[in-house]
Order: sequence, then structure tokens, then C-alpha cells
Amino acid sequence: MTDGIRVAALDDVPEGEGIAIDKAIIGTEDNVALLRDTDGGLWALNDTCTHEDASLADGWVEDGYVECPLHSSKFCLKNGEVQGLPATRDTCPHRVEVRDGEVYLFPNQTP
Repeated sequence: MTDGIRVAALDDVPEGEGIAIDKAIIGTEDNVALLRDTDGGLWALNDTCTHEDASLADGWVEDGYVECPLHSSKFCLKNGEVQGLPATRDTCPHRVEVRDGEVYLFPNQTP
């Protein structure tokens, strides 16, 4: 999978928001959240919050973090590390590339 999997157009992910990519499409154990920071950077994390069953793609993306919409746990976009309780376990980051306005995901590869 050296070329990655095309999962979206960059314009599909508004700044400060995210979208979920179904695990059946990409072959991962969890859905993957594509998250676009307010500076335009694009990141990918496992979609399910490690605290409770909530979608990080539905969370708030700002200043390098995503905040879970359920209980406000925060995760670093770059490496998935927990930055705010109540979550205590990190989430899994995935490598993404943008080529000609298209987003390619490299599941389970470290960014």
C-alpha cells in the first residue's frame, strides 16, 4: 500500500472539523477520523474516543487538538496522545497525504 488509499477530497473536510472514514473501506479495526485543524493541517486518528463510545470526527478541532463531543477529552492531532481527561488512553494516529487536492490514508502507519 505504498500509494495509500484515497479517502476524500481535501475540500470534504472543512477547517476546524472532521469526517469519519468507515473501517470497512480502509480495513482498520476502528473508523478513522480525518481532522482538519484551524491552520489547515490534516490529521487522522482512530475515530472512537478511548473514554466512551463517541466519534472524534464529531468533535471540535483547534490548535493541534481534537476535543471529544461527549465528555471533552482532548487528543493531540499529531500523535493521538491524551491531553485532557476523562480519557486516560491515547488513540492511534494514521499517516495522511494530500496530493492534488485528494486525501490519501496510510492505515496504521505512524505520521
